[in-house]
Amino acid sequence: MKAFSTVEGLVMPLDRANVDTDFIIPKQFLKSIRRSGFGANLFDEHRYLDKGEPDSDNSNRPLNPEFVLNQPRYQGASILLARDNFGCGSSREHAPWALDDYGFRVIIAPSFADIFFNNCFKNGVLPIVLERNIIDMLFREVDAAPGYRLEVNLLRQEIVKSGGEKIAFSVDEFRRHCLLNGLDDIGLTLEDAPAIREFEQRWREQSPWYFHT
Repeated sequence: MKAFSTVEGLVMPLDRANVDTDFIIPKQFLKSIRRSGFGANLFDEHRYLDKGEPDSDNSNRPLNPEFVLNQPRYQGASILLARDNFGCGSSREHAPWALDDYGFRVIIAPSFADIFFNNCFKNGVLPIVLERNIIDMLFREVDAAPGYRLEVNLLRQEIVKSGGEKIAFSVDEFRRHCLLNGLDDIGLTLEDAPAIREFEQRWREQSPWYFHT
């Protein structure tokens, strides 16, 4: 998993509450478990004017010019500004995979669905919860200023606006440690690899009959 420390990037607003995981990555793309290649199908049903299929050539598909992801001012965005209950619906881990593969490293919203929130941390995406009035302010500022950017510093747990104004946020210390060090569940386990090997060796010596072939 990619480590996360600071992201400075363009902000894209998705002004819609209750964005579910099928909105983020439709069900037909769940056949693969590669964790990569899903970015081209992020928000597929709203991003394109035709129906997407796995392994299709997305470069020739007609884009929906009304959808925010396709608007020129938001190309290259790495911070997603969202509304309440982002990531609700089914528990598909493909949703944070698609967001990360597209290039979003941060999602800022007033609330998240629990499973999606947990999956983000496990896949290197930082979900930040802020008060609704702050979210409203950010939406207004993004709308008024093309090229609106923020700096998100996980080490200091603060968002820095272009004028220097800071917005504090809070992340559970264990999750913060994992993101800062790029540790998913497997990485956490491997941190204890020497102790695991020592246990296995001791078990072999104490109970050799388990290992008789």
